[in-house]
Amino acid sequence: MEMAEKLSLLGLSEGKVKETMKNESLTAVLATITDQACGRGELNKKVGNLLYNLGTKLPRQFHTHLPFLVNYVADGLINQEAKLTAAIKFIQDHAMGEVNKADFEKACGVNVEVTQDEIEAAVELLITKHKDTILKQRYKYNTGLLMGQVRSSLPWADSRKVKEEIDLQIVTLLGPKREEDLVNPAKVKNEKKEKKVEVKSSTAVEQPAEKQSKTMAELLKTVNFHAPGENHKTEGYVLTDNTHRILKEHLSITGGQVRTRFPPEPNGILHIGHAKAININFGYAAANNGVCFLRYDDTNPEKEEEKFFVGIREMVEWLGYKPHKITHSSDNFQQLYEWAIVLIKKGMAFVCHQKPEEVRGHDAPPSPWRDRPAHESLQLFEDMKHGKFNEGEATLRLKVTLEEGKADPVAYRIKFVPHHRTGDEWCIYPTYDYTHCLCDSIENITHSLCTKEFQARRSSYYWLCNALDIYCPVQWEYGRLNMHYTVVSKRKIAKLISEGHVRDWDDPRLFTLTALRRRGFPSESINNFCATLGLTGAQITIHPDALEACVRDVLNVTAQRAMVVLDPLRVVITNFPKDGPITITVPNIPGNDAKGTHSVIFDRELWIERSDFREKEEKGYRRLTPEQTVGLRHCGYIIRVEEAVKGTSGGVDHLKVTCEPATETNKPKAFIHWVAHPVRCEVRQYERLFKHESPEDPSVVPGGFLTDINPDSLNISVGLADISVKCAKVYDKFQFERMGFFSVDPDTTPEYMVFNKTVGLKEDKGKN
Repeated sequence: MEMAEKLSLLGLSEGKVKETMKNESLTAVLATITDQACGRGELNKKVGNLLYNLGTKLPRQFHTHLPFLVNYVADGLINQEAKLTAAIKFIQDHAMGEVNKADFEKACGVNVEVTQDEIEAAVELLITKHKDTILKQRYKYNTGLLMGQVRSSLPWADSRKVKEEIDLQIVTLLGPKREEDLVNPAKVKNEKKEKKVEVKSSTAVEQPAEKQSKTMAELLKTVNFHAPGENHKTEGYVLTDNTHRILKEHLSITGGQVRTRFPPEPNGILHIGHAKAININFGYAAANNGVCFLRYDDTNPEKEEEKFFVGIREMVEWLGYKPHKITHSSDNFQQLYEWAIVLIKKGMAFVCHQKPEEVRGHDAPPSPWRDRPAHESLQLFEDMKHGKFNEGEATLRLKVTLEEGKADPVAYRIKFVPHHRTGDEWCIYPTYDYTHCLCDSIENITHSLCTKEFQARRSSYYWLCNALDIYCPVQWEYGRLNMHYTVVSKRKIAKLISEGHVRDWDDPRLFTLTALRRRGFPSESINNFCATLGLTGAQITIHPDALEACVRDVLNVTAQRAMVVLDPLRVVITNFPKDGPITITVPNIPGNDAKGTHSVIFDRELWIERSDFREKEEKGYRRLTPEQTVGLRHCGYIIRVEEAVKGTSGGVDHLKVTCEPATETNKPKAFIHWVAHPVRCEVRQYERLFKHESPEDPSVVPGGFLTDINPDSLNISVGLADISVKCAKVYDKFQFERMGFFSVDPDTTPEYMVFNKTVGLKEDKGKN
């Protein structure tokens, strides 16, 4: 029988058959199910649908129980979706012991048939209970609530029959529909439905874009990851004879607590992609009252520096997270070494002498030393540990093939480099593939959350833990975050620094977290941005505008307002109303009295933006001209040009103006910002560092990312600020009125302030 014909026996349409056959592993499972079921009699569409759902919903580690379950479905003993769901759950809960047939049949409702009388009685009871509400809401009443309550009392009732009985009794109670029952309720503007996140395998999926949680913790409360201790129910998890015992021991240690970890390599500064990882790992723990470890993956001593250890912790805490415990992979070097010896003795690891260049890629030739005796590998591994081989002359490799086809990954390599924490104690260091899962096991991590590229290592992750007969966490993958108009590679950022295109790792044109902090991005805005991305298995590349929008949302309600002039034009008020300067009280954030006020000085000599004055009237121009007045923000005055005094070069040197109070009858077309008694400051404004959104794409930038540098990515000017900024501290944030949001740079001194432009204001193209 052809494969397509077998699948059609399950009641699948022609299109569904073609779609299913694209998945070879699922097709093979369904073919096996069909063969077995057909041997027990002819299949009808209802049985076929149940068998199809069985093949798609039962995780593959439980497929040894497929024949048992297929018989029950084919024989009509499991004859509805609810019973099949209960059967799958029972197998997952009891698969590590012998399945008790009597308990199984009781849990799945085998031979239980709910009569029509029972359905009628259950529905009548609920209709009576909710009668007043039903009479009030009539046909707008949500009968789905009744369906759920009947299902609770009669779990094996036929859903179609229950729905029919509810509809019948509703009609009996209310009578025919009236005219008002036929009117659809008015839709609430912008109303959006919230859907629950569902995870179908060990890959995270996305919350619908139309409804996003405010925080990552709120988002992650909706993710259907496994419960602690139920690792074995996750798709692809490997079961052994000791899994049940080990999981019980794990639960006794953790008390059922969710445990995650953020495991960065301490060889560079964290970037915006790490912010997503931090939020997911710490956020999932927070969402479930769990804990998150900060674990430094310090297995490569060549590139590790103290400043990176410090910088990583600083950024995690800046984002608002406190690690449950700070650990290092190097804490476990001795245990990892001892486990390597166990693997060699079991014939699961061997010492190899192939050169690094020989084993690169996926089609590397098999090692001629793969089958060497265990005692020989043990001695050679000991020789590696004692420095008897040069770097590259020997490695320890694992006898396992990864999903991507790469065979026998390296577990240990030789490096004659002192370690940041262990000094010269070791000259062999474990690789990520070997270390990561074992450290997760040691720390009893429940959810090993990592980016999608590590999915290819999931098989070695599970294989290693089970080969050593130790606790095995579950690995879940999500898509990494990339950003347009930037590079995040440590090597490429180092190149940008060494060639003088940026100043350092925290240059505000970069997307390292230290750079974003220096530029003035609030940590809250970065966390909010990560939450808007949801949780998806797809790799995504985001335009910086999306991040900047989140930054703007936060700063708009938190950043104190200030007036700053960047291209100053001096203005002298010839009829100033007072003998001396006037102190004016200005709200820190207009419309929010709780945010307080600050003071500015208004005096006869002040400065405005040069662009706020034009010598000639222009259509649509609303600011100061010789024929047009303009208002001065906050002080309640308008000014009128008396004389535009020219300098020696012929340009306007300063303005002489008169002032008068602004009133309802004397209202200007626009108000402009100004400063008097100003504080001089340096203002740094930034554009994209690269000209193209994908500077690393050779099809877009064939000369390489260094040829794509935007020469105008930094503009430095000297500005005049009002006195309210004078005592600001590093990283304090302001909205410079009509200009954008700015942050105090660490280069600031008591004598000279420096500001970085964070983001601009939302453009209003109607303003001139």
